[in-house]
Amino acid sequence: MQFGIVGINYKKARLDIRDRASFTDGMKLDFFQKAETAGVEQIMILSTCNRSEVCFFYETDSQREQIRDIYGQMFPNTRLEEYLVMLYGREAISYLFRIAAGMESLVLGEDQILGQVKEALEYSVAMGHSGKELNKVVREAVTCAKRIKTELKISEKPLSVSYIGIRRLKESCGILGKRVLVIGSGKTASLALTYIFEEQAQTVTACSRNYAHAKLLREQFPGICLVPYEERYRAMGTCDIVVSATSSPHLVVRREEFTPRQPMTFLDLAAPRDMDMAFASEPLVNLINLDQLQAIAEENEKEREALVEKSRRLMEEGLTETEDWLCSSRMDDTIASLQQRCQVIVEDSYSYLNRKMDLSQREQKLLRKVLNASLQRLLREPIRELKHLDTKDEQEAYKKLVEQLFQI
Repeated sequence: MQFGIVGINYKKARLDIRDRASFTDGMKLDFFQKAETAGVEQIMILSTCNRSEVCFFYETDSQREQIRDIYGQMFPNTRLEEYLVMLYGREAISYLFRIAAGMESLVLGEDQILGQVKEALEYSVAMGHSGKELNKVVREAVTCAKRIKTELKISEKPLSVSYIGIRRLKESCGILGKRVLVIGSGKTASLALTYIFEEQAQTVTACSRNYAHAKLLREQFPGICLVPYEERYRAMGTCDIVVSATSSPHLVVRREEFTPRQPMTFLDLAAPRDMDMAFASEPLVNLINLDQLQAIAEENEKEREALVEKSRRLMEEGLTETEDWLCSSRMDDTIASLQQRCQVIVEDSYSYLNRKMDLSQREQKLLRKVLNASLQRLLREPIRELKHLDTKDEQEAYKKLVEQLFQI
């Protein structure tokens, strides 16, 4: 039994292709049924915005090719051949380990994919399309990913400039109990507001050129106060922190239009800049802009890449252990049959001796134990050898030999 992965991901397939090759729950069930018809029973489908990939265990090359064909048939209106990733054996297991640890993510080392992998396995288990091999491989990948995140703390090196900016605010002046004004209503402003509310600011005010967009922010953040864009300078006068994240091609906060009366921190998340650089020489203003934040993000990315190299060693340990387990598990049925044969011999011998001898109940128990222990001792070394066979050809040869010798 071999492990394989087939599908597409963001590295080779554009977003529009990935959108067209996304699995619904109904399509997953359809895939499971078609795969089962092909004799493939252990399947996990990982479908996210960045990837649409199928993990599976197969017995023959024919089954492997059938899974690839079924994958293509699920999306008849999209030609996927040039985008397909097809990995098998150790390469496929290694790839799954890297996925779980965030090493194959668009944002290196991100955490979200780990939860998505666990959910994908839970769905397969719930639908009856998992087994001990798939459970083992996925759970070992998840365990290894958790260890990497715990020991190396890769995700604690943020790459989002919005997150880095809010963290800089927290470090430089604190956000808890402060009065904050956010100028803008787009994605960056919304993300900044999320982080600001997490830090429990005293009051949060927002303004935008588009008042309708600003009102949408209130639906997302019921605690904010809205002011018209034209009144932004008046609102700034009552705040400790001003965050600007608009798409304006011109300055939004000009030095000649505003004179600070108390210490303030300005965070400019816009490109081009929203805030006048003249504020950098204003004694009462601490101005933080994208140039500073981007430098931090780039440094964090370098640190993440260095940590990824360290993580490879941890991953290699888990990968080797998983491969060894899979290799030995292929002989489980043979070993189980051998032990069952042993048990039959024990029972036959015990029954014969018990009829021929007048044994007490205690002696009967002892006799059964001695017979069982003797045969188990005889089988111990052969079983150990069976578990450590390295290749599939060796395993098949030994299986046939054991079946012939022990008539199982």
